[in-house]
Order: sequence, then structure tokens, then C-alpha cells
Amino acid sequence: MINPSIDTLVTKVDSKYTLVVLAAKRAREIMDGSPSSVDSKSNKQVTIALEEIAQDKITYERTKSGIK
Repeated sequence: MINPSIDTLVTKVDSKYTLVVLAAKRAREIMDGSPSSVDSKSNKQVTIALEEIAQDKITYERTKSGIK
């Protein structure tokens, strides 16, 4: 089972597409050396990014040119 669940994550954003883009951008930041804002058992960057989204540590702003 995926933890955090997709049902939980979708409530944090406006669409599944936004969730994917947000998680991918944050995972790239973590790969580039940005510190994680949650304690995670996983060493996978995407899982850490999803946990941060689930715990409201990551926010986003929708603009005309994309997501910030």
C-alpha cells in the first residue's frame, strides 16, 4: 500500500496533475541537495516529496506560466 495514500494527497492540491508536477519539482530539489522538511524512513526523493505534501510542508501557487 502506498503511504501517504493518493486519496489524502489529492485533497492537498487542486488536481492529480498538480500533485505530479509538485512532487516532481520537489524531488528534483531534494536530489540537488535541498534538505528534507520531514523525517522519513524512505531514501527515495519522490516518496519524501509526497510525505512533505501530505504534511502540508510544501505549498504551491498556480500562475499563468505554471506552478511555483
